[in-house]
Amino acid sequence: MSNIDRAVKLIHAPLSVLPLKLLAIVMALTVTGLLMWEPRQFAEDIGGFSAGLAPLMIWATCSAMVFGMGFVPRRWYFQVFFTPYIALPVLLYILGLRFL
Repeated sequence: MSNIDRAVKLIHAPLSVLPLKLLAIVMALTVTGLLMWEPRQFAEDIGGFSAGLAPLMIWATCSAMVFGMGFVPRRWYFQVFFTPYIALPVLLYILGLRFL
């Protein structure tokens, strides 16, 4: 195990709690459900699917599902790519746009 691998695991260790994983799954499924149920209304509510927001929303949903299901990628660069430190705030922002 390399030093980078250890550092990434150490950084992600505080997030490995069940309530946070459940929250991640609920947020990801909520965004997915809202998008699949009525895409036009969801787009209007969040201000449209811009070229930056749509891919970011897809990535955050996938990352939250990876994290929430408890899957830990083997390689450190995939752990960094699917980090919940960025994905969860993005989902909170999108849900905040929708419900606030």
